[in-house]
Amino acid sequence: MPDTAPALADGFLHRTRRSLGEVWREMAQRLTWREAEEELDLAAQMRACLDGRGGEVSARARAARLAAAYRDLPPAERIAFLRSLAAFDADPKAVEDAIAAWSGAQDAAARAAALVRLRRALEAPRVRLLQQFAAIPDGVKLLVGLREELLRAAEGDPLLRALEADLKSLLAAWFDVGFLELRRIDWNSPAALLEKLIRYEAVHRIESWEDLKNRLDSDRRCYAFFHPRMPEEPLIFVEVALTQGLADSVQALLDPKAEVMDPARADTAIFYSINNCQRGLDGIAFGNFLIKRVVEELGREFPNIRRFATLSPVPGFRRWLDQRMEAGDATLLTAEESAALRAAAGAAPEVSGLAALALLLERRGGPAWPKPLEAVLIRLCARWVAVEAGRDGKRAADPVAHFHLSNGARIERINWRADTSEKGMRESAGLMVNYLYDPAFIEDNHEAYAGEGRRAASSAVRKLLKA
Repeated sequence: MPDTAPALADGFLHRTRRSLGEVWREMAQRLTWREAEEELDLAAQMRACLDGRGGEVSARARAARLAAAYRDLPPAERIAFLRSLAAFDADPKAVEDAIAAWSGAQDAAARAAALVRLRRALEAPRVRLLQQFAAIPDGVKLLVGLREELLRAAEGDPLLRALEADLKSLLAAWFDVGFLELRRIDWNSPAALLEKLIRYEAVHRIESWEDLKNRLDSDRRCYAFFHPRMPEEPLIFVEVALTQGLADSVQALLDPKAEVMDPARADTAIFYSINNCQRGLDGIAFGNFLIKRVVEELGREFPNIRRFATLSPVPGFRRWLDQRMEAGDATLLTAEESAALRAAAGAAPEVSGLAALALLLERRGGPAWPKPLEAVLIRLCARWVAVEAGRDGKRAADPVAHFHLSNGARIERINWRADTSEKGMRESAGLMVNYLYDPAFIEDNHEAYAGEGRRAASSAVRKLLKA
């Protein structure tokens, strides 16, 4: 890990952060972007930060001014800023010389020294500037936002992609799970933090403060990971309901009129919403650690809880099903299912089973969907999460299934009419999946999936796959 990582900041910075923070903020407020341009052009400002003239304090003060200028820029000019930053790449001549020295090394000691030289030559100067940004107040938060900007802009731009890769590598080290703090969020948490829960909830929208209060009641729990340099910004959070038995309907789970359960009577913890809050941390994995930590926390608080499971959406199911129907996939339906669907749709014998299936799906009144359609959709959903693979031919095509299988869960049950919201019907025909986290098998399930692509599934789900 770089010795400039924020979690390992040097002692001098730690002792003077409070006073310097005020100075940097004042300097940043005084110097506008246009004034900075009059003093130095963009590349020269960045070079001045990298040269370190005047010592470390001056270099970081310059980085603070540069960061403040970036924050004030409109989106189009931010891209120009990022391109200027990305241009501070490794010196090709220095890299060539280091490679030549390594190739010509005659013994182990010379090769080791040449490798050190080569690593230094390969490190782009822009990485040092990113590290300087990280050392200023709110600098880590700035870099997370900067990477979010890069993820939107880098496609098709090799230089921006290289900058994004450098930044991702730094953030992955700084946001190692060992540096993260697990915190419970409840109704007594600061209002600003509760507002962020409402804003970041993307799985099941929080409709009101009353809705949020219901989700934080005594039979509910909410936990989030925080970073010490972003103490008021949740990185990822999970919402949990304490229940008796597996939940099979998110509407029932979130019903504000439902009776509050005594947690002492609960035997199951249902993880029903997991949300990544910082787009700039995409691809940096700590969601799996969150679930495992929360399982440990709940196990300590509630010894009566023996089962840990999710009630999860199936976001890609309808899109996959529609594509397979359009392609005329003959493997979707058995002859018996085709006949049952034709009868349920009132279609003529010459109508194909796939056409009858499409006809029934167009009747969007889920409650009126006939029993044959229910059986077919549950079986096909089991195929989607337990069999269908992505481009690598191994990992689950469904992103939610991949997340939970990677974490060591098993596919436990497919639930009919589990999410009857407009989004749930549109994306997954109202189906949801219970993924079970059995502490005794989490590691085995994870190893089987990560190593061989084998997906753990209950006997009920395996039976659906054989139908």
